Amino acid sequence: MDGAEDRGRCGSYRQAVIESVRPGTSGPEPTRAVQHVMGTVVSYDLRGGGDHAGAVAAARRWFEEVDARFSTYREDSEVRRFSRGEVAEPSPDLRAVIAACQALARATGGLFDATPADGWFDPSACVKGWSVDRAALLLAEHGVTDFSLNAGGDVLTRGRPGPGARWRVGIQHPFERGALATLVEGTDLAVATSGTYERGAHLRDPRTGLAATGPASVTVCATDLATADAWSTAAFALGDDAAAWLAAQPGLEALVITLDGRTVRTAGFPTGSPVPIRALPAAPPLPGVR
Repeated sequence: MDGAEDRGRCGSYRQAVIESVRPGTSGPEPTRAVQHVMGTVVSYDLRGGGDHAGAVAAARRWFEEVDARFSTYREDSEVRRFSRGEVAEPSPDLRAVIAACQALARATGGLFDATPADGWFDPSACVKGWSVDRAALLLAEHGVTDFSLNAGGDVLTRGRPGPGARWRVGIQHPFERGALATLVEGTDLAVATSGTYERGAHLRDPRTGLAATGPASVTVCATDLATADAWSTAAFALGDDAAAWLAAQPGLEALVITLDGRTVRTAGFPTGSPVPIRALPAAPPLPGVR
């Protein structure tokens, strides 16, 4: 995983989960926890019933295992040893991630590429979302069905934050410190954003091997976080064409903010507000997007 902590400017992360609970509702006390792991910060917000303590403990152990196995900054990690040809029989988790990266490369026409020009296998753009999806299963095994997991700004929610309420995820404004571009609202959400406004030009265009200039940011909503994470990374290389490309992909919704400040969103993007917060001008309409 990436060794640079993925801090953001919307509160503490690129995307903030803003709970949406109707006044007067009550229920079990929420459990909130923070874990520094995988070069980022994972925040837990568990609601409703279930074994909260056991769920968080199991997820913590899982993320520590992922960090040990997939860190590209630890020379003893399995993924680094695999890249050096020192792993004769990859673990089931590594085999699953390799297969997922290969499938993503085919599905995106090579825009997702886990093998940089230096030849090292780097599945980081897939692993973070994949590991959060797996952590969600661990929470469910402990009877927790209403929760939010935020891994460095990539957010997965399940269930509801309270009776009749929906989760609201704030999307970081790429140009204004401390501001939101818009809100995503729903129950079962998987939201990932790619951009260079926090960490500079760290995303690569696989077609050229050079840093991707991209738009200002690409936010993708999908049914799982591994998909949202990988496709937002892949789309970033397309620059202003990212929105139209994502609109043609089944099961994905997207919000693209261009470098000149225009916003383009797909027709089904689950915004929680009628206009973006700190509204940006809309781009001219494109086929399949609005």
